[in-house]
Parts: sequence; structure tokens; C-alpha cells
Amino acid sequence: MSTSHLAISAEHLLEQVHALAEIGLTAEGACCRLALSDEDRLGRDQLILWMRELKLEVSVDPIGNIFGWRAGLEDLPPVMTGSHIDTVRTGGRYDGPLGVLGGLEVVRSLNQAGVVTRRPLVIAAFTNEEGARFHPDMLGSLVYVGGLSLEEAYASHSADGKVLIDELTKIGYVGQAPLPLCKPHAFVELHIEQGPILDIEGVTIGAVRDLQGISWQELTIVGQSNHAGTTPMRLRHDAGYCAAAISVFIRELTKEMGGAQVATMGATKLHPNLINVIAARAVVTVDLRNTDEALLKIAEQKLNAFLTKLSNEEGVTITSHRLARFEPVKFDQSIADLIASKAQTLGYSCRTMTSGAGHDAQMMARFCPSAMIFVPSVKGISHNPAEHTEVADLVAGGNVLLQTLLELAK
Repeated sequence: MSTSHLAISAEHLLEQVHALAEIGLTAEGACCRLALSDEDRLGRDQLILWMRELKLEVSVDPIGNIFGWRAGLEDLPPVMTGSHIDTVRTGGRYDGPLGVLGGLEVVRSLNQAGVVTRRPLVIAAFTNEEGARFHPDMLGSLVYVGGLSLEEAYASHSADGKVLIDELTKIGYVGQAPLPLCKPHAFVELHIEQGPILDIEGVTIGAVRDLQGISWQELTIVGQSNHAGTTPMRLRHDAGYCAAAISVFIRELTKEMGGAQVATMGATKLHPNLINVIAARAVVTVDLRNTDEALLKIAEQKLNAFLTKLSNEEGVTITSHRLARFEPVKFDQSIADLIASKAQTLGYSCRTMTSGAGHDAQMMARFCPSAMIFVPSVKGISHNPAEHTEVADLVAGGNVLLQTLLELAK
């Protein structure tokens, strides 16, 4: 039977995207389903209901990853697709859920057409991809591929002092499925770009060939509180100034290194945080990313050298705590080429590209051939209630996913 005519349902995909967005919807229109929260539990419950409606065999593993298994004609390693349904505190409705719900729509299309693939298909929803509540991000997929032990993951603490295993138990998602459930033949993740390139260039599909390496650090600067008016500038040990100096340094570092190097200070806390008191303490985060591991290491080295120099000059102590460190990822070239080929066959414009954000696919790439499909984010906005992707682009991504999975599951 020819399957080239098969397509996903735009109406049903949108219906489920919007229904899931209602779970954890804030007054400002944001989606807030932090990992292992009550809202996350409700989202998981709804996802499992939808999986069972499609006659998928549902299982949950000990870290809470959810899988919907569709049997194939032969008992072979399956083709897996999926993403996550947890969000940041002020998230949009497409980041993560599109990859999971797009997978469900592929299954729906196959069910309606009576098509059974040679290999099984598995739809996955991984735990705590965002890292907005527990560190590291991509935690569920990292545990799945053996990059983080279950014990280490269980011991992770949230910012408000909650322990991951306690919260996972509380929402009832400590599953019994094998970990890992299987070693897939291939993994493909559909995702919004979360950046502006496809939107600016008017391209519909991104065939993602690689993904930036990520280095996250939390820096604690300890100086000395003193009166803001009576303390001469030369005698200050100002943690607030040091925090600002680090922020300026990493911006200048990106200009110096150029290329794919990016850097961000995303969080800053001062103590005592008073207008007329020199800050005694500052805690800041630094996010460094590059597609080249050697260059990422150079950026880290340059930052460390600057911190030593700053500490000596300002008479403060600076300590660093690593929050996450992932090397750049090269996705499977044959799958990336297949994605581009299917996009072209379906009449969609396509380009190869790099992902600037972290995704579950980067963890799965350690374990099996993996790649990603990107669709445009309007104005490049994501992690924001204004996050939006046009319906035609959502459908295009779903159709490329459908045809890619069919080819891989032959």
C-alpha cells in the first residue's frame, strides 16, 4: 500500500495542543506545567488518556518517562519519536508538546489508514526536559540513555528545596517499565525552532544537523557590605559590581570569539539588595554555548581566568558550581538527509541548521541514530506566552515527521 498520500489532521492536532495548554494556563496566558507539579500530573494523565484512545500500549519508567508503543509487523527495535510536556514558568503552548502530540497524530493517521509499519513505533514524553524545576535539564532522557544514574536524578533538589523522588512519588509517576524501555532503531524529534532563522528566511522545515554544547555555571561572589555613601570607591569589595563586570565580560567574549559562541547571564541575586548598601553577596548564572567543543572549552577557560583576575582586583571570593555541561552533538546525517528529502517531496522549503537550544534528541543521540525537525517560531519567540507557530507550519512539520517515521520503520 502506498503511504505517500497520508497526512496528519490539522484540526485534531490543534485541538490537542490547545487542550493541553489549558492545563497550567496562567492569567497572563502562559503555560506553567513545571516538572512533577500538580499541573504536570494533570498533563501526564491527559496524555496517557489520548495514547490509550489510539490503542497504544502505555508504560512509565522509574524516572517518569511515558511511552506509547504501537506494535509493528516484526519484533524489531522500534522507531521512536517524542519530546516533553513540562514547561518553564512562563512557557508557550508549542515548545515540547508539539513533538509529543505530533507523534500521536502520526499514529492516528496510520490507524485510520489501516497501515501497520514493519518496525514498532514509540511515542515518548520525557521527564523534566526544561530543567526549570530540577537540574539538569533533559533529565529524563539523560537517565534513559545512562548518562545520569537513577539515584543521582532522584536526589536532585528544586529551588524551593523539594527532592525529585518525593515529587515524582507524590504525582504517582514512579513507573515500573524497564529503564531503558528499549534501544530504538532511530529517534526523531519534531520541535519548534525557538529562534528566528526559519521565520526570517521564510523557510518551512529545518533539518537539524547539530546542536550546541552547553556549559551552565552558578557563580557566588562574596564581598563586604558597607555604607553606600561613606565608603570610598577604592576601599569597596562590591559583589554587585563584580556581578555586572562578569556580565559585561561574557558579552565582550562573544564578540572576541565570534562564530557560534553565545553567552548569557540569566539570573542575578544580590544581598542585602538595598539601594544604599554595597552588596555583600551576589549569585549569578552564566550560560555558555558553542557548536565546537574545543571553542566551548576556550570560552570556559577565558571566563575562569577573568574570575581569578576580578577576585584579586576587587578583594572578593568567587566560587563556581557547575549546573550542567553537555558537549555539542552531531546528529545522524542520514536521518537529517531523509528529513530534507521528505520535506522536498512534500513541496516544503527546507534548510539544514543548528539547534541553539537543548533537546531530548541530544541525549538520545548518545544511544541511537537521532535527528530533529524544526518548524518556524514567529519572530523567534519562545519560553513566552507570545510563542506562536502558524497552523500551516505545524501541519508541515507533522507531515514531514509522518513520512520520515514511515521510511525509518519500513
